[in-house]
Amino acid sequence: MGPDYKQIYLDILEEKFPEKLRDKTIKKKLNSLESAMDILKLNKMIFGEAKSAMEFKSQRLRSYDESSILEILEYQKKNKLTNIGVANHYKISRNTIAKWKIFYKV
Repeated sequence: MGPDYKQIYLDILEEKFPEKLRDKTIKKKLNSLESAMDILKLNKMIFGEAKSAMEFKSQRLRSYDESSILEILEYQKKNKLTNIGVANHYKISRNTIAKWKIFYKV
């Protein structure tokens, strides 16, 4: 069993961003956390985009489940993006995208 992301984000919101607890889209996303992509979207909704070099480096520590990877690869196909284009959009290494495409035979 993994971490309880709903409780973690609820604690963060109560302590640091109580005004964001009133936001209906954040509440809805908080109650429907199912994949790594949902967690990343909620994180972006709460904290915004990574601006500093330190926040950008923390991208390297992310992990993705199979459904999230397939969602990213589907986004690439749907929008006819290159590996570089989708990598820039999701802030992932283009080499990672290439490895996923080989592994999942997309």
